[in-house]
Amino acid sequence: MSFEACAALVERADPLRFRATMAAPVPARQILFPLYAFNVEVARAPWVTQETMIAEMRLQWWRDALEEIAEGHTVRRHEVTDALAEVLDADGAHCLDGLIAARRWDIYKDPFEDQAHFDDYINATSGHLMFTAARLLGDTTEATVRDFAYGVGVASIFQALPALEAQGRAPLIDGSDAGVEQLASAAISRMNSAARARKTVSKLAGAGLVAGYHARPVLQKILSDPSLVALDGLDTNPARDSLRFLNVSVRGWWR
Repeated sequence: MSFEACAALVERADPLRFRATMAAPVPARQILFPLYAFNVEVARAPWVTQETMIAEMRLQWWRDALEEIAEGHTVRRHEVTDALAEVLDADGAHCLDGLIAARRWDIYKDPFEDQAHFDDYINATSGHLMFTAARLLGDTTEATVRDFAYGVGVASIFQALPALEAQGRAPLIDGSDAGVEQLASAAISRMNSAARARKTVSKLAGAGLVAGYHARPVLQKILSDPSLVALDGLDTNPARDSLRFLNVSVRGWWR
């Protein structure tokens, strides 16, 4: 039942990735649901308590579970770890450990040190997850996946900005309209680079990128009006979003 539990968890907590996974071939779902359920657990760990020590302990629990998977040891019982251990290899476990380490930033309220620190966070939280998914699914090129994942991660930060700031976080190095526009431009530029190299990602591996279908319209909207980020004006039209998802799921993640 652990696979079914993972699917149910993703459906409740991450409907965007649930939607993308349900559009994937059935064998791909066996990999994606455990990965995305793991991501749900790790992403929310810093937010379920105000006690930093408890949050650190929650993240460390998942790091220890990944270490057990990487070393081939008996993995601690949990509905997510049971399913994850069946699909994740040692390389994937080490990669996802970096994702957890980056999530420690979410526990505290310190700003990113500089643009490189911000980029490292996006590369770890968005890039590590998407690359692990794509690599486990099929043949792929890491640089292509990470370029695409960077755009997805930046778009997600922009969408979450008002909520993050309400929690006392400062996720942008430069929150001015000019700074927002520059970051959005850099993000969509990397997505364009990934689109040009799309043939380096096999069709099977591409199922791991479909969950980023929302990012390009968000970034384009910001480029047309950077002030929408501060105004919490990035909500998408449901009908247009559905058409976008259908187009991407049928024609390819690079659309």
